[in-house]
Amino acid sequence: MKLKFDYLSKCLLLCLFFVGLSSLAFGQRTITGTVTDAENGEPLIGASVLVRGTTTGTITDIDGSYRLTVPEGNDEVEVSYTGYTASVIELGAANVLDVALAPGTLLDEVVVVGYGTQKAKEVTSAIASLDTDDFNVGNVNDPTQLVQGKVAGLSIARPGGDPNGSSTIRLRGLSTLGANTSPLIVIDGVIGASLETVDPNDIASIDVLKDGSAAAIYGTRASSGVIIITTKKGQEGAARVEYNGYVSAESVSRRVPVASASEFAQYRPGSDRGFSTNWLDEVTETGISNAHNLSISGGSASTTYRASVNFRDINGIGLNSGFDQLNGRLGITQKALNDRLTLSIDATATNRDASYGLREAFRYATTYNPTAPTQIQSETDPLFDTYGGYYQEVNFDYFNPLAIAEQSTNIGNLRDFLVSGRADYKLVEGLTAGVFYSALRENDAFAEYYQKDAYFRGINRNGLAKRVDQIKESQLFELTGNYDLEFGNNGLDVLLGYSYQDFEFSELFVEAGNFISDDLTFNRFDAAQDFADARATVSSTRNNYKVIAFFGRVNLNFDNTYFLSASLRQEGSTRFGANNKWQMFPGVSAGVTLSNLFDVSGIDNLKLRVGYGETGNLPPESYLSFLRFEPQGSFFYNGGFVPALAPSRNANPDLRWETKGEFDVGLDFAFGDYFLTGSVDYYNRRTRDLLYQVVVPVPPNLAPTTWANLEDVVLRNSGFEATLGLNVGEEGSSFYWNPSLVFSTYNTILDTLSVEDPTFAFFSSGDAFKDPLTAPGAPGLNDDPTTAVFPGQELGQLWGPQFVEVGEDGEFVFADLNGDGMVADIVGEEDKQVIGNGLPDFSLGFANTFSFGNLSLSFFLRGDFGHDLANLYRVFYEPLGSRSIDNLVITEYFDENLTATPKFSSYYVEDASYVVLDNASLSYTFDLAEDSAFDKLRLYVTGQNLFWITNYSGSDPTPRYADPGRADNGGRYEREFNPSPLAPGIDRRNSYFNSRTILFGVNVGF
Repeated sequence: MKLKFDYLSKCLLLCLFFVGLSSLAFGQRTITGTVTDAENGEPLIGASVLVRGTTTGTITDIDGSYRLTVPEGNDEVEVSYTGYTASVIELGAANVLDVALAPGTLLDEVVVVGYGTQKAKEVTSAIASLDTDDFNVGNVNDPTQLVQGKVAGLSIARPGGDPNGSSTIRLRGLSTLGANTSPLIVIDGVIGASLETVDPNDIASIDVLKDGSAAAIYGTRASSGVIIITTKKGQEGAARVEYNGYVSAESVSRRVPVASASEFAQYRPGSDRGFSTNWLDEVTETGISNAHNLSISGGSASTTYRASVNFRDINGIGLNSGFDQLNGRLGITQKALNDRLTLSIDATATNRDASYGLREAFRYATTYNPTAPTQIQSETDPLFDTYGGYYQEVNFDYFNPLAIAEQSTNIGNLRDFLVSGRADYKLVEGLTAGVFYSALRENDAFAEYYQKDAYFRGINRNGLAKRVDQIKESQLFELTGNYDLEFGNNGLDVLLGYSYQDFEFSELFVEAGNFISDDLTFNRFDAAQDFADARATVSSTRNNYKVIAFFGRVNLNFDNTYFLSASLRQEGSTRFGANNKWQMFPGVSAGVTLSNLFDVSGIDNLKLRVGYGETGNLPPESYLSFLRFEPQGSFFYNGGFVPALAPSRNANPDLRWETKGEFDVGLDFAFGDYFLTGSVDYYNRRTRDLLYQVVVPVPPNLAPTTWANLEDVVLRNSGFEATLGLNVGEEGSSFYWNPSLVFSTYNTILDTLSVEDPTFAFFSSGDAFKDPLTAPGAPGLNDDPTTAVFPGQELGQLWGPQFVEVGEDGEFVFADLNGDGMVADIVGEEDKQVIGNGLPDFSLGFANTFSFGNLSLSFFLRGDFGHDLANLYRVFYEPLGSRSIDNLVITEYFDENLTATPKFSSYYVEDASYVVLDNASLSYTFDLAEDSAFDKLRLYVTGQNLFWITNYSGSDPTPRYADPGRADNGGRYEREFNPSPLAPGIDRRNSYFNSRTILFGVNVGF
């Protein structure tokens, strides 16, 4: 399937087609009435009145009144309102129908599951559902930030305040080693959709499928969980315009403590340059940002729509970091053929112009000499023109941070377009057939340039430019059939479906230097003279793959007490070996509402759930099952040198699915007229046939590595989760308080069944895997791994000597484990041990919402507890024996007697447990006159990261779930795009510092 259509033209044609269908109307009648509260008779504003079995409906106005056109042949309407029990009423001869609704329960709320929805009371899997009332507030630019800390078991880590930074997401810990470690994203039915295509303002709800029985319906890509995002839709009624906007100020909240100029001169008198410079102040600023959302929605009985425009001008605390983003979204739903046919189309486009800055500016602002000036003071100085006027001492891994920020360009342009369409046709009562299509295109361009006189990356190449252009395309086509049958208090729901999805990726990479002028930058690579001496690099790649699936699910409801759900997905992918293209992924769960079996005062709901499901994981790249050749050296041929090709990866026609099996048992409860609600879950996972690049001998193999399934190694996860909530007072009354608490813990173990794979042969002796790329780095610590993986033990172990004290000679004294008498210079592994763990023991989130009439207050505290961080700033720059040109890190652990050269040990591993006031918001909603131009006016002030409670001395105590490797002397992370999940807990030096934000906003409705 090829993308050969003009998106805009197709959207316009579909819109015209929908409008044309609206003229196909049949016989009908009109009913009117009011909807009120059954207890106090008050009108219910915005109640839904829906023709049963169709999508025809309306909502009540400010008086609780409604007017609805009912198509011929329909004789039932369903009236519903949030917090009330829905009522189904059979129409008689009268055309006036007044309805009184009784207050309902949380069990009637709708939960989004894979390929459908269920009422909360029917859900038998571990699913967390959040809507706009539950979301985090503030300067939220990433959809995942909306639910950070709000879902038990969902860990979202985003160290630092980088406005362009991405989050590391883990659901119930680590479920794979070599495949995707983040949850699958589904946006309005589009599997694998990009989060960049949706603005947080347009999101109506986020549902997290946490266990295997819920995620199994998505099969191959669901081992790390599934996050389903549903966007806001239009509703029948008069056109409604809404604006939401804010302006914010962002500043540095936490920094690495370093010596002032006077302290530095005291400790480093030989390096005193006579100035006083606060380098962090030089490379940071107050980031002033603003964001605006404008939407219009409404519609008639046959057509509903919603359109929105979002603009964000975001500026970070680092110089030249931020982005401008414009996003537009349009959704239209059209009903036709006597409401038997429902057509919908959604289209969204996003353009982001980003300035990434350089995180290295924070690193060297921490370590550069505070007595040095920012610039050379005299233009007559012979070095003035050498480095563009910036002060610079020539040394290894030593760069003027202000010059880094101002002599480099690091930008990107991201353009995303997503269009989807769905058609559902009701064949007979309860039986619906549907077809769905979506197309996603992402055009990303990244460019860097380092000036000819820039000491950082530029001067050695006489100007250096880099450009990366990427195009990602995917298309999804699905057919579904649903049969829904209700008889009394019983129900049957059957789903059958087919899914076809293809993906294409292409990339062009160019890096070259030796430019004749800085004016050309990355726009004119033909002006780079590096090509002549073969220092330039040019590469391109293109790959594609397909995923095809057949799936089905059956949901049973017996007497609103016993529930059963069973699903099966058979899926195939071209990413696997020729001998293993297909795999089945089953899921089954059951539940019983125990509170229906006995009558106990005060128990509103008590439901036991049990489920088991299997999910899979794709290899991280295409063609990994094929023999691969790469250039290695060259040979002379026909008067010139020609690149030679050699095998770099062996073929594996047996490469197959990685499979995770997960058991979950849970209990949902509500007591005291829903005063206390919550749930608890215990889960146990086992991932087998792990995908991994293993080391193999040469010969008999052609290449030293092969992508394979680890039959001898398994990944085990288990944990406990709890969610609790209170409802004090009535929502909308003079006082209301809704506190909620989420708690989660997990344990991840890498274990073996037997040992044959040479990559993990160390397990046979009980030894550990020590990744050399986890070493602290330069200067001087490139061969000292800081993590270890032991068979049968929890992942995340930090590894090194155990610090005892500072000796009289100023050297480190370490524990002598092997009895050789060496306590200062630890060379071998015999004197090393586990000195910490980078993964939290448990996580907490505590949300509070108060309302006092028109005044509302909310705040959210979250924290991770029990994890350690290896503070590499302290390792390199705290001992007085470190390089005399570097500034000193002065924390509470600083010891003037420690004159040793830097060495990694337990002395630098700190407990990083923390609690942060993630956000707090105060708002006031005005009472408006009936003749007011507005129907809603709300003002609010919000703060983010207002304070931290932690003993960690670094800039950010947030867990580091994966390690990107070393990066020194202007180099890049060794595995920047593929960080190791086996090495959590290392706080590297190239980190964007943390920030605090205060914003003022307004929400207006027309």
